Amino acid sequence: MNVKSEQRMDRESMNYDVVIVGGGPSGLACAIRLKQLQPELAVCVLEKGSEIGAHLLSGAVFETRALDELIPDWKEKGAPLHTKAQKDKFLYLTKHKSFRLPQPPQMSNHGNYIISLGALGKWLGEQAESLGVEIFAGFAAAEILYHNEGALKGSVKGVATGDMGVNKQGERTEMFEPGVELHAKQTVFAEGCHGSLSKILIENFNLRENSDPQTYGLGVKEVWEIAEDKHQEGLIVHTVGWPMDSKTYGGSWMYHMADRLVSIGFVVGLDYKNPYLSPFEEMQRYKTHPDIRKYLEGGKRISYGARTIVEGGYQSLPKLTFPGGILVGDSAGFLNVPKIKGNHTAIKSGMLGAEALIKALDSGETEATLYTELFEKSWIKQELYKVRNIRPAFQKGFWFGVCHAVFQTLGGWVLPYTIKNHKDHEQLMTAEQSQKIDYPKPDGVLTFDRLSSVYLSNTNHAEDQPSHLILQDVDIPVSHNLVKFGGPSQYYCPAGVYEFSSLENAPQEFIINAQNCIHCKTCDIKDPAQNIIWTVPQGGGGPNYTGM
Repeated sequence: MNVKSEQRMDRESMNYDVVIVGGGPSGLACAIRLKQLQPELAVCVLEKGSEIGAHLLSGAVFETRALDELIPDWKEKGAPLHTKAQKDKFLYLTKHKSFRLPQPPQMSNHGNYIISLGALGKWLGEQAESLGVEIFAGFAAAEILYHNEGALKGSVKGVATGDMGVNKQGERTEMFEPGVELHAKQTVFAEGCHGSLSKILIENFNLRENSDPQTYGLGVKEVWEIAEDKHQEGLIVHTVGWPMDSKTYGGSWMYHMADRLVSIGFVVGLDYKNPYLSPFEEMQRYKTHPDIRKYLEGGKRISYGARTIVEGGYQSLPKLTFPGGILVGDSAGFLNVPKIKGNHTAIKSGMLGAEALIKALDSGETEATLYTELFEKSWIKQELYKVRNIRPAFQKGFWFGVCHAVFQTLGGWVLPYTIKNHKDHEQLMTAEQSQKIDYPKPDGVLTFDRLSSVYLSNTNHAEDQPSHLILQDVDIPVSHNLVKFGGPSQYYCPAGVYEFSSLENAPQEFIINAQNCIHCKTCDIKDPAQNIIWTVPQGGGGPNYTGM
């Protein structure tokens, strides 16, 4: 385990009882619960987005169970939960037709709300600040700090933010402001799916020693404003089938929000096999289906984004604690895939983590081991355990997965077996084994290209900053990935970050357009050589989502 601290003499330090990395639902819930239990605690939240909510993206239909426990009077306090779920539809699509399927009980949305996760995150941030939590938005945690001596040697000491470029009056300069070190008795990692620091902690402390690899999906989302006569506030539509083939896991959502707005998205499991598959293009194809097109025609696309989601479930949960800190939310992997929800479990995990941290702080324990005990007794454990075998069964194809899901739902979950998960990047076939996919050109009305989509995500990175996308070996993208797999990065990235040069009579070059990056993390997960390392850019960089 690497326990070297990166503490530098040129950086200022700040001391807290608890530092929380990530201003999403789990991190903010943890901060709120800590201050509810012990108001005198010094708690801060670091958020890499320009403001709380700027990097939050989810479907999202929200179950209030955890919020009811955290802030029982959330209605009176103005939580942005306004659109009640009214009607569920579950469809199987062929290329031109649809067939109504029975609604799986896990997907029932009675009593739930269609929300903007960014708006909910912003409101949770306000609740945290009202309790005295310090929130630093626009500051990206770039390094983990460790204790190097004494009884605490090897335990996490806190985090450091990245150096920030100085650019006075628009003039380019090589000057940098050094980052700041935030030291804490306990550090909470709430970075969301495949966090850049969380993955290092998992490796350094061998937190997956007794769990399966994590597996992921990529969700591509758009928000549309549609015609009033086509809008049905509260309507929730999920689909499976086309445009996915029977060997590839995927499906869609369409949620009718208020004010003629519709959240529409498509998720592709990142264990797909064809290296020419493009989740972005599959999303565009999906919108051309007659049952989807009929809602969108005459409307206007107003927002775009993409994000990976954890799909491994119960058997892919790592050890939740380590000396000096804990993992919460999607940094651990608490998403309930068959339910298509993870925000309620994220909030609950933050609450459980806070309760465990209080005990550790009061007793002087280095590791908040109570967190694991609280999880084992919680409704999160019950939820995830019951559905543990549903997602991985789709490794054997769509129809086997559907039949097995029915069996599990009707009581098969009580049988003492658990299907293992696999590593997504190991599932690709070679280019020779695969067939190229002929995606239609975008029409600019219903379907679009990547660059016009990135524009709608309000993505921005500081000019001249070093690329936050690191290649361990600069030759591998061409010599290995392009030759053997057809260059899958140019297809899987939903933001046009990666491309190969096309000049005639010239050697192929791998081009990284880091300024386009919308922080989805797909490259870090799906690259077949595991050669791309996603690191945080300068704080505040990336998308600035609105209404997502």
